[in-house]
Amino acid sequence: MPLTLVIIDDHPLVRAGVEHELSKYPQRVQVVGTAENVDRAIETIHQLKPDVALLDVHMPGGNGGGGAEVAANCRNTPTQFLALSVSDSPEDVVAVIRAGARGYVTKSISTDELVEAIERVGAGDAAFSPRLAGFVLDAFGTANVAIADDELDLLSKREQEVMRLIARGYTYREVANDLYISVKTVETHVSAVLRKLQLSNRNELTHWAAQRSII
Repeated sequence: MPLTLVIIDDHPLVRAGVEHELSKYPQRVQVVGTAENVDRAIETIHQLKPDVALLDVHMPGGNGGGGAEVAANCRNTPTQFLALSVSDSPEDVVAVIRAGARGYVTKSISTDELVEAIERVGAGDAAFSPRLAGFVLDAFGTANVAIADDELDLLSKREQEVMRLIARGYTYREVANDLYISVKTVETHVSAVLRKLQLSNRNELTHWAAQRSII
């Protein structure tokens, strides 16, 4: 069953373009609504309760808080938020994540990568364009916690390499390309890492790695 999605952006051409691209993946994503400003976005989310909302960071309406204001005002809904923006500034990334979004990708992303990010966020995991993950790690829980050798010793050298890239927000395909292994092998390593560290998902893995300053 496809994930239901609302597209929130103040530019009609962007909304139409994203909806058109996502229509190529009907088995994975179904666009059920769109919104062009903060007020309409909040109303639409509360009304439709989609699985995921694709959220622009800068938009008119509300109290001027843009995408962060939308996410903050919809915390009591089952909707997960993924920011999609032309901006890659640390301030924008941190603001929308603090408001409750689970991911942040830039509009240079490919359609296939966007669908993967939507699915990841819909499953409760985090999704970030690789260079943006560092902003989040710097802002949240980067306390200098000593590395527990016995925990790392549970992981093979390859598993540690995969763990660091996944914690930084890389997609499985990006990890595979970086390490010259198959996507299936990456999936196998990630499953092993989560099992050995007794973690449930990528979001917990990112937090675990950030706490130990090992990314």
